[in-house]
Amino acid sequence: MPARQILTTAETAQADRAAIAAGTPGAVLMERAGTAVADAICARFRPKPTAVLAGPGNNGGDGYVVARVLKSRGWDVWVERLAAPATDDARAAAAAWTGETLPLGQSGRAAELFVDGLFGAGLARPLEGEAARLARASQRLRDRVVAIDVPSGISGDTGRPLGEAAFCAALTVTFHGRKPAHVLEPGRGACGEVVVADIGLGETHAQLFENGPELWLERFPWPDALSHKHARGRLIVVSGEAWSTGAARLAARGGLRIGAGLVTIHAPPESLAPNAAHLEAVMLRPFETDLELEQAAAEVDAAVIGPAAGVGETTLLNVLALARTGAALVLDADAITVFRDDPEELFSVLDRDDVLTPHPGEFERLFPGLLAAGPERITAARRAAERAGAVVLLKGADTVVAAPDGRAAVNLNGSPWLATAGSGDVLAGFIGGLIAQGMESFEAACAAAWIHSEAAELHGPGLISEDLPGLAPAVLRRLHDER
Repeated sequence: MPARQILTTAETAQADRAAIAAGTPGAVLMERAGTAVADAICARFRPKPTAVLAGPGNNGGDGYVVARVLKSRGWDVWVERLAAPATDDARAAAAAWTGETLPLGQSGRAAELFVDGLFGAGLARPLEGEAARLARASQRLRDRVVAIDVPSGISGDTGRPLGEAAFCAALTVTFHGRKPAHVLEPGRGACGEVVVADIGLGETHAQLFENGPELWLERFPWPDALSHKHARGRLIVVSGEAWSTGAARLAARGGLRIGAGLVTIHAPPESLAPNAAHLEAVMLRPFETDLELEQAAAEVDAAVIGPAAGVGETTLLNVLALARTGAALVLDADAITVFRDDPEELFSVLDRDDVLTPHPGEFERLFPGLLAAGPERITAARRAAERAGAVVLLKGADTVVAAPDGRAAVNLNGSPWLATAGSGDVLAGFIGGLIAQGMESFEAACAAAWIHSEAAELHGPGLISEDLPGLAPAVLRRLHDER
């Protein structure tokens, strides 16, 4: 199955125009869209009094089709119209509707289900008047709201409310592909369940994807009968000082569980004893200077540095030393923050095989103002990846992975159970372990983020970061069986 694209509103409109130019009338596309919404409603709800809220554009036209199809299936349904249809296809759909049409919010009837066909993704201004009032009401009635395309009042391209009022839905049915509003918070939360219906728009070209196995599973580095530990990749993790060694061990264990053949923690002398007391399959080597670390890393495939490494000159020098080797770098936490006063010093030594894994605070330290200046997280991550010349994984409920060449992916399986100390250290280890096995860095970061979230969901409540490496094998087994 091909990777699923995420399309901007402009890209979706272009695909719509291309389908029409290729011979599919707009009215046919509207019929398919409205029928898809009605099918999704019938699959999830029993027949009940339903108000279809119709705007003047094609989103409203879809709504008229929904009403007609539901009525033909025996539903008690009526249309509440914000304004007269303003496009040819919407006018045709309205003309084909023979049921009751009333002014928006003035039906006097008690609906048990509302279908939001007011504006969808194309709106560029805040909701006003009765539409805004109904949007506010939807906040407490969201389990009774179905949105067509995107909940009205939410920007299709940013996922942000356009004003103080926006619809919330239990179900959103969109067409051809998800839009940024379906994957980025807070729009993602406002959409509820998202169903993507195929209405025959044909192939589109985009560099933004849903992060899932379809994106990277074909190139996942499974071992074969001839594999041995040296062939499966050599990963090193740099330990912090004696009282801050646990984070490095979490990363190392993550790298080992994800499949790296040899994982070694490199530790300053004072950290050897606490690390040795807790290590088994992960190896341990001492180093005292950045030159010694550079020499030790000369023959490895990937290196993780940053988890509890310390924000000081030692970490800065160690990052620069590792950058002089052939190892791909995974930089997390302190290895990011230590360059806050001179990000360009870091960017000058990175390349496209390296990965930065900041949370929003660390992102701001390295790319000041970029999140605030960008319309949304995807654009900010892409600009950061281009500026750094490396892969950037911007953590969050809607984690974004971006590559310097413009590719980007958004995680859809984010887990609230990952909100626990050390989970990011395990993620860094997962990424490093996959890169060490030869996986391309962008895809390694995407795969690691997805597996990380799946592992958290397997455990659920009570998860702590120490659990995550041990949960990865069950996810890997499922992926192996699904190849």
